[in-house]
Amino acid sequence: MATKDEGPAIGIDLGTTYSCVGVWQHGRVEIIANDQGNRTTPSYVAFTNDGRLIGDAAKNQVSTNPINTVFDAKRLIGRRFSDDSVKSDMKLWPFKVRGVGDKPIIVVNHNNMEKRFAAEQISSMILEKMRDIAEAYIGSKVKDAVITVPAYFNDFQRQATKDAGLIAGLNVIRIINEPTAAAIAYGLNRKDRVVRGKSVLIFDLGGGTFDVSLLNIEEGIFEVKATAGDTHLGGEDFDNRMVTYFIQEFNRKHDKDISNNPKAVRRLRTSCERAKRTLSSTSQTTIEIDSLFEGIDFHSTLTRAKFEELNMDLFTKCMEPLEKCLTDAKMDKSDVHDVVLVGGSTRIPKIQQLLQEFFNGKALCKGINPDEAVAYGAAVQAAIMSGEGNIEKVQDLLLLDVTPLSLGIRMATGVMEVLVPRNTAIPTKNERIYTTGFSGQTIMTVSVYEGERVNPKDNTLLGRFELTGISPALRGVPDIGICFEIDNNGILVVSSEEKLTGNKSKLVISNSYKGRLSKEDIERMIKEAEKYKLEDEEYKKTADAKTALETYAYDIRGRVNIHSHIDPSLKKKIADEVGKVINWLGSKNQPWSREEIDNRMKKLENLCNPIFPKEVTGN
Repeated sequence: MATKDEGPAIGIDLGTTYSCVGVWQHGRVEIIANDQGNRTTPSYVAFTNDGRLIGDAAKNQVSTNPINTVFDAKRLIGRRFSDDSVKSDMKLWPFKVRGVGDKPIIVVNHNNMEKRFAAEQISSMILEKMRDIAEAYIGSKVKDAVITVPAYFNDFQRQATKDAGLIAGLNVIRIINEPTAAAIAYGLNRKDRVVRGKSVLIFDLGGGTFDVSLLNIEEGIFEVKATAGDTHLGGEDFDNRMVTYFIQEFNRKHDKDISNNPKAVRRLRTSCERAKRTLSSTSQTTIEIDSLFEGIDFHSTLTRAKFEELNMDLFTKCMEPLEKCLTDAKMDKSDVHDVVLVGGSTRIPKIQQLLQEFFNGKALCKGINPDEAVAYGAAVQAAIMSGEGNIEKVQDLLLLDVTPLSLGIRMATGVMEVLVPRNTAIPTKNERIYTTGFSGQTIMTVSVYEGERVNPKDNTLLGRFELTGISPALRGVPDIGICFEIDNNGILVVSSEEKLTGNKSKLVISNSYKGRLSKEDIERMIKEAEKYKLEDEEYKKTADAKTALETYAYDIRGRVNIHSHIDPSLKKKIADEVGKVINWLGSKNQPWSREEIDNRMKKLENLCNPIFPKEVTGN
């Protein structure tokens, strides 16, 4: 529970392209608008020579500073540099990504210096922004948060998201799955109609990830029956197809390849994003970009039919997890009462058409805001867990989630034995007894994997650990228990114990994988985050001081021009000094320091105050 000095716990939907924050207040969820008045905030971070920009400000300047503006951090978080998905995304990103070990590291230029950031750090900056938005609205400090992740996020990705919250200075009280959070929004939205015994399918297609979850909702209990999806499929992929198509068209028309020009590609991508949204409501739109490359204007028409043709294989891919989800839940499509659309990409008409056809013409549920539903559910869960405020409406709500992928160990036979099958309800604990593979064995290595394949090398290695000090005995005599325990956040701890001696060993995935952040890394990143926050505050103070000096200089210039009683020599002296200040402020690439700004303000005030006291000018 939050202390008196802290505000209530908040719910954050940390999205690939946009993020959203909500809080439970006055008996309902408030989705909080940012400083631009928008209820969703771009998941963008930009680095410049003047400072750091996050959210709308970062996205607004991306066309002029593409190589130092980072987005899609969610597609990197918890992944290996060697992953095929990372390699394919790197070809499309304007910013640089390098491998340190097997961990992807983002490289940018900040304050004329090369800086390196893990995806967790970029995500933490976005989380900081969402917290700041909440604090400005609530009027007090916020510490506790529930953060959402795609249902199909693996253990690494969940841990990395939790680390990002820690770096941002948040106490992450729960990680919950996005479709489950959306189901809460659906359930509460239908409260007036009494949701009892409903089987609800959440179809969540966002900017970079895709989830399908089947839940049973009855008397405030939200039980996830099965989940399926793809952590690398969403609106960004549809944009990529459009960008590739128009790059080829430009090359065909003008015999010029713009693919290696980050600014041109970024401007084209922005236009493609806009066109994609337009095609959700119209059958045709126009791409118009002045001086796209080497002074050449680009104009082209895109129809909805062409957009669908470019992406049809991806749209079809979105339907494949539906069968898997229904099969795992042992249900037929006719058993589903409602199909709920979540995520901005579900606005695409072809997606809706294919989904409706899959469910034999069933009307789709569009009663909740697809952009805000996940943050809404997260805010409800945050209110329940923190015990803050009046939450009678949801105090009996209970979430029963599942693990998205099977978990097991590599056997001596070279196959993976599953201890926790996919779609097992969590939290869960499962122990099995094993024994030694040869006589006199005193050490056993346990390799933990996540995935659905029989061959361990086709799955994800979560980590290895050793149980030592096993009593020497004949092969098959020692009893060794291996236990898999998954908490409410879907995070795994594996332990082993020899029953005779009581020797124990444990694998906490958060610290075992070589690509994961160590405790020292996290502590260092927390300090760096505090440093960047101080730098941002100092930058704002400098910008405010610069604005005050500029306002004062122009105010004095105007007053000097309309007052004829001032001594001509003094008038000229003031005008010259004001002119110097305005020219200095207007010069490009000027490293304005707070000290220099303050000195010029004092000099101008000392000159002008005898004639124009500050209380008269209003400055």
